[in-house]
Amino acid sequence: MQKPIKLRLGKSLRFGLLVVIVCFQWSFSTSFSVSPLYLPVPGAVANDAPPDADPDPVHTGNFHKMAWSLAKMAVYDSLGLEDLGLSRSVFQMALRGMEKLQHTGLVKTSILSIVDFSKPSSQKRLFIIDLESYQLLFNTLVAHGMASGKEMASIFSNKSGSHKSSLGFYVTGQTYQGSNGYSLKLSGVEKGINDYAMRRAIVMHGADYVSESWVDMQGYIGRSQGCPAVPPELSRPIIDEIKDGSCLFIYHPNSSYRTRSRLIR
Repeated sequence: MQKPIKLRLGKSLRFGLLVVIVCFQWSFSTSFSVSPLYLPVPGAVANDAPPDADPDPVHTGNFHKMAWSLAKMAVYDSLGLEDLGLSRSVFQMALRGMEKLQHTGLVKTSILSIVDFSKPSSQKRLFIIDLESYQLLFNTLVAHGMASGKEMASIFSNKSGSHKSSLGFYVTGQTYQGSNGYSLKLSGVEKGINDYAMRRAIVMHGADYVSESWVDMQGYIGRSQGCPAVPPELSRPIIDEIKDGSCLFIYHPNSSYRTRSRLIR
């Protein structure tokens, strides 16, 4: 198992300060019962707020979402994820979806897994992050479906028998012993995008073709029937880390997905 990458203190403190400032503003506004987003205008009639104004934005879920996102973005800089190839915008998308799934109760852990299919399969495009402990647990290779492309994944499907990967958000389920050994069930939570994952038997499992030796031999790793397969020596520790209610986000800058997904907005 790879050793967790420790946080970078300077950048963490900078983002921590942002969170403290937001919390201070919230505390100040609460104490004096004044909304920072709407102040009375001289001569205005009482309660004469704009029709679309939030009557008490401080106490809505918007503040809590903002504070949560600010705090978790500190993880991105602390772990140097940009240097490892994970873009800030993809991390932010993953946070948005994870926060919404936490709110529904589907996601129960602080573990966030991101598969970045904008990168070739020869690169380590799986990132598994513990947002609570500020640790990068794994950064490794991961396969895409054989009909999604060769070195790059570019075509995606939710259909059975397509042998293509499906984008979007998943919630991890239970483990089992299958034809590919120790495996992890994945539940796609985006209707029409990946919600057929269970009936398609899209799971996480280990595969011999997900290895640096395959990259050295042909320039890219082998491909699956649509499953996000991982190196066999890491499959069990990865699966045991993310099983039972963690968030998995499979990303690609696909215009159709970005238009249809409600979780990234």
